[in-house]
Amino acid sequence: MPNYSSLVFDLDGTLSDPALGFVRCMNYALTSFDYSPLPDADLTQHIGPPLEATIQKLTGSDDVAHVDALAATYRERYAELGYLENEIYPGINEMLSELVVSDIRLGVCTSKLHPYALKVLEAFELVDFFDFVCGARGKVSKAEQLKQLTEEKTIDSQAIMIGDRSVDLTAAHSNGLHSAGVLWGYGDFAELSAENPLHLFENPAELTVSLGKT
Repeated sequence: MPNYSSLVFDLDGTLSDPALGFVRCMNYALTSFDYSPLPDADLTQHIGPPLEATIQKLTGSDDVAHVDALAATYRERYAELGYLENEIYPGINEMLSELVVSDIRLGVCTSKLHPYALKVLEAFELVDFFDFVCGARGKVSKAEQLKQLTEEKTIDSQAIMIGDRSVDLTAAHSNGLHSAGVLWGYGDFAELSAENPLHLFENPAELTVSLGKT
């Protein structure tokens, strides 16, 4: 078992379930631009990747200005209401409480814009568990975010990226980092196992036992 220097968590689908806010904000944006609202199931499968990429896929639009306008409208509602429509997964507070007292650094790396990531973590009283929070600053990929964290020496090669979607795992591997998938979010076993993570966890307690230092 590697001796990990940092545990780097994704946010949406890993620490919190953003489904309600995501669906409401996305349909608010879509209907504001005369698109039909979409059923929950058609939207929640897109939780995880950067917002602009999801909007482009949902609308079929290659017009960057149009996609950006939709994203801005989504974030308009998210900043007021959507961030509060998260739900922390069962066992997350207990997991973080146990990990934080062990000799290991905890961080967040999320495709959510940095101010909104902080709003979620602060609203649900999670922010103090983490040594660093890396939210997106502009249109950057998660791989680029992890590269920046490495270059800034916030993390080193013994960090492990933990997330619920394949994008989390591929971002880790492209930076030479370890990865772990969690199965309580939006990526299923087939999606995550295809990326060959070192770990696949069924629940937060299993992660704590495996990755915590005693």
